[in-house]
Amino acid sequence: MFKSNGTFRLVENPQGSWMQGGSTKRKVLVHLPTGEVVSSYGFLEQVLMSLGWERYYEGEPELFQLHKCNSIDLIFLLSDFTKFNSVYMYDIVVKNPNIFKVRDI
Repeated sequence: MFKSNGTFRLVENPQGSWMQGGSTKRKVLVHLPTGEVVSSYGFLEQVLMSLGWERYYEGEPELFQLHKCNSIDLIFLLSDFTKFNSVYMYDIVVKNPNIFKVRDI
């Protein structure tokens, strides 16, 4: 949602889908180099580790956290992959430009 002052905020449907023209659309995170949809944290972690990310602070079992080496960037995800939604996806895209993209399915 864009505001009149030039800023924006992400508005997400709590069910993880959008209603547009009467059809339901879900978002997926796509790894651009391979074209694969991210379907697990295992795959996501493998890709992110190859980009210089590492697991960070495993003291919180309900959180999956990654830190980028030589950076202040952090990625926080809920450890339950079924709760992986577009807010988390866009955070990953912003922190890894040209590697990931969010698409409607």
